[in-house]
Formats: sequence, C-alpha cells, structure tokens
Amino acid sequence: MSHLIRTVRADEWAKAKELRLAALQDPAALVAFLTTYEQALARPDSFWQRQTVTGGQFIAEAPDGTWSGSVAVLIEKAGETDFMGTTADRAQGHLVGVYVRPEQRGTGLIGELVAAALDWAWSVREPRVARVRLFVHEENPRALAAYRKLGFVPTGVAVEKDLELEYVRL
Repeated sequence: MSHLIRTVRADEWAKAKELRLAALQDPAALVAFLTTYEQALARPDSFWQRQTVTGGQFIAEAPDGTWSGSVAVLIEKAGETDFMGTTADRAQGHLVGVYVRPEQRGTGLIGELVAAALDWAWSVREPRVARVRLFVHEENPRALAAYRKLGFVPTGVAVEKDLELEYVRL
C-alpha cells in the first residue's frame, strides 16, 4: 500500500488526536512516550487543536484516508531546556511522537516519515539546525533497531531517571 507522507493541517486535529490515542495504547507505549493514554484522553479539544497547528508534524496517509503513522520534529534553539530537562548546546531538531500502526510495521513506513521530518528540519533557516536528535528508552529494542537502521547513533547522553538514551543524526 502506498502512503502519502505530508504535514498535518490545523483542521485535522481530531485525526491527530485519534492516532496519538492509538499510539498510547500500544504495548510499548509505557517506554516509548512520556504521556499515558489516560492523561491524553483527559485533555480538552483545545489542547489537541494547539498541538496540531505546530509545524513539523508529519503523517502517513493511506489511499483510503486513514493515518498509518506520524512523527513530529521540534526545533530547539541553543541554550533552551527541553521537556527532557536537557539544555541544547546548539540549534537542533528533536524527533518526538514517532508511531507506526502495528499492521504497517516492517514496511519501511517509519523511514519515510523520519526522512520527511529530517528534510523539514534541515530546511529550517532560523535557527539553522546542526543535528537532529531523539531519545529512546533502552528497554524499547524495536525502536532502538529502527533508529540505528535510519542512521541515528548514540551520543552517550542518558536521562537516568527514565532510562532514555539520546541518539543523533548529523
């Protein structure tokens, strides 16, 4: 099945919410995401509307219009502290919310989504990013393998409390 990889439009917040809730019900969600299903479900629609208008969010849309996966990339300026509590020493992209529905795993869809996010991050003019990073839990072997296959390498930085390891792509 061929997917269209594209950015999310602001009026698609309900579909973005549905896909995120599906991701949070995945068996790996406890080590893959910082939010629980219950926390996300309790958020008002206004939260989802604000989240969806943020740039750098990509989805994989099947020919029938269903969404099979998503990824977002945040741009962090040098000196900013991120949601993981780390401070960027340079401008960088930060991949978050990576998810592919189980029936699409192993098809290369994650690579297409990440490629779109990377292309977008490298195209941002201000601030110009020096790298794109992500954090992955050491007890999430499927994600670790996927990110290594996509060219991400460990930096040695770890967020001890969550067993999250930083990976980077230059």
